[in-house]
Amino acid sequence: MEAQRGVTVAEVAHRLGVAPATLRTWDRRYGLGPTTHEAGAHRRYSDEDLARLATMRRLVVSGVPPQQAAQLAKSAPVSIDEPLPLPKFQDREDVVVAIVRALDGIDSGFVEALIRREILSAGIIKTWNEILVPALVLVGKRWEESGSGIEVEHLFSEIVKRIMRECANEIESPRNPKPVLLASIGEEHHCLAIHALAAALAEENIATHFLGARTPVSALSEMVRKTHPPVVFLWAQLAKNADYSAMSALPALRPAPRLILGGPGWEPSQVTGASLVETLFEACELVGSTIGK
Repeated sequence: MEAQRGVTVAEVAHRLGVAPATLRTWDRRYGLGPTTHEAGAHRRYSDEDLARLATMRRLVVSGVPPQQAAQLAKSAPVSIDEPLPLPKFQDREDVVVAIVRALDGIDSGFVEALIRREILSAGIIKTWNEILVPALVLVGKRWEESGSGIEVEHLFSEIVKRIMRECANEIESPRNPKPVLLASIGEEHHCLAIHALAAALAEENIATHFLGARTPVSALSEMVRKTHPPVVFLWAQLAKNADYSAMSALPALRPAPRLILGGPGWEPSQVTGASLVETLFEACELVGSTIGK
């Protein structure tokens, strides 16, 4: 019955995360108003109205001027059963800005759809370097400077993790019979970078075991003993979490796994018996060359 009657301004505002006054402005200025009307009752928004308003909001959030966004929302074919259309951008910086704006509006669907489109067109590594890292830096810097927006950073991190996990799970016939082992060492709770590495390796048909954040050296050693991985990759974001004991604590196996370290927490002068990489591309190249074709 609700779908037949339509929904009120207040309900639409709640669903889209905009003020009722904004909806009335869009109706008055651009003709994006409710089309359902019953005698003696307020006009109500139909499902198609709601889909067009969602398109309008998404375009405005991504940086399209309201008048142009309204024209697109009114002319574009929309359906409540189809994903909302994504705007096109001139350069990568515009994509980053659009993601941050959408995060501020808690439009996680837009953020996720945009990231997935970028991955499909450019791959994991370019999307990570050119889109995700700059957006993460902007969100994190704002939180550090203002003390607000931590919820946005957490939302963004969870979206990225979910997408990267799905990408990593898409691998079907890996070229390495024994998976590469990925972990954040010791008390290190940052693990987004190794989520990205797992996804990037999956693009190269390389399987991984992902241990995630705060992996003790003892647990790491036991996993190495049980799985005999060709490569062990350890991430340390902060210097206080870089546990150098891992370089001598791993089980002595033949052939010995290659140990690769990543993250700004490692001090190059203290690294022995391991390879230190600075970028996601370097990590993928080193893992790939170790495993071979």
